[in-house]
Amino acid sequence: MATHGMVLFGHGARDVRWREPFERLAVKLRAARDDAGPVSLAFLGLMAPDLPTAIGALVADGCSVVTVVPVFLGQGGHIRRDLPEILDRCRVEFSDVEIRCATAVGEDDGVIDAVVGFCLRQAF
Repeated sequence: MATHGMVLFGHGARDVRWREPFERLAVKLRAARDDAGPVSLAFLGLMAPDLPTAIGALVADGCSVVTVVPVFLGQGGHIRRDLPEILDRCRVEFSDVEIRCATAVGEDDGVIDAVVGFCLRQAF
């Protein structure tokens, strides 16, 4: 049975506090996956680890399938241009591993609904 790792991929920032909600998301996802496979973080820039490093760590831990989940609200230039280039390099470097990529989380109706709920809670 293949071990299926997951990487939450964010933008990154100079302020270390940027990482906090990603860490909380990773903790909750690990608990929800109930040992279905490891979950790690990666960032586009300004923070470590980068995506190739995170994927490499999952591969070293025995993952043969890795899903990258872009924790972005939309499909801007980083998701349309930068991420595919990075994934192509990772697929060459880790050719024995199936590397999948989800759409940006903000493209999902459930995420949009959760943001609407949040906004409504702020007004009342």
